[in-house]
Amino acid sequence: MSWHIPTLLAMGAPAPGAPSAWVQLVPFVLVLAIFYFIILMPMRRRQQKVRDFLGALKVGDQVVTSGGLYGTITRLGDQSVQIQVADKVRLEIARTAIVGYQGQEPVATEKQS
Repeated sequence: MSWHIPTLLAMGAPAPGAPSAWVQLVPFVLVLAIFYFIILMPMRRRQQKVRDFLGALKVGDQVVTSGGLYGTITRLGDQSVQIQVADKVRLEIARTAIVGYQGQEPVATEKQS
């Protein structure tokens, strides 16, 4: 089968009365906007809340770790925190392992879906 150039050009041309390329992009832009407002924006808020919480930790705070350990902060480092879990028992843990204060809801809970 042989194709002629005028035939090929006619196949790629938009049909008369067809919507412009900009109108065809509107659904794509709407999907991106919905994705941003439903997924990305709440995720950024949650991350900021966790950063604020970890930055506000101080010695003497009673905290809970992601592993379920309860303790009192005895020393703060840049990346780690020392907590006392019992008399003469102190543990060095990652600062990001702290998920909340004792007796309160965790700062950022993972949503199960």
